[in-house]
Amino acid sequence: MTTPSTSSTPSPSTTSPDAPVIGVLALQGDVREHLAALTAAGATPRQVRRPEELAEVAALVIPGGESTTMSKLAIIFGLLEPLRERVRAGMPVYGTCAGMIMLADKILDGRDDQETIGGIDMIVRRNAFGRQNESFEAEVDIQGIEDGPVEGVFIRAPWVESVGGGAEVLATFDGHTVAVRQGNVLATSFHPELTGDHRVHRLFVDMVRRA
Repeated sequence: MTTPSTSSTPSPSTTSPDAPVIGVLALQGDVREHLAALTAAGATPRQVRRPEELAEVAALVIPGGESTTMSKLAIIFGLLEPLRERVRAGMPVYGTCAGMIMLADKILDGRDDQETIGGIDMIVRRNAFGRQNESFEAEVDIQGIEDGPVEGVFIRAPWVESVGGGAEVLATFDGHTVAVRQGNVLATSFHPELTGDHRVHRLFVDMVRRA
């Protein structure tokens, strides 16, 4: 998917705390959709490709895409270690699909040299729900989100094999964990940014405001 050109957004010092500056990791994946969803959820979105851009945001979304490619590009752009440091320091992060994989402490069915950012004590299996032609949509009830289930878009989606004591399961589908939170870090197997329903993004924006 083609990522959009860098947008001109206000610096954190000139934006309202009610509209926190939230970055979208813009190395690869469905960046444009997350920028739109964050705007609709009341945030000020900004693309992040370099460490100096990461330093200017209060929180970050890691989009869906290809987790191995994203991992390699994060290393090439000098972002992997700064990302790990910000997550360890408590920066709120939300990862969808490939972003969930990037936030796992351990992955199954990944490349031997694949790196993750970590942040959630969980083991995630890549492509667990099938390949591209097995993509599907399903209703998912998420703890903490009112007004009924959200429509989950599952595209080459992972699932969570297991979580440690620090992680909280927020949603399951077909017996598998598909949404997890640990402190300021949130992850879903599916893509809420593709549905027009911005409740998951509003949940994350509220997490950022509280942080």
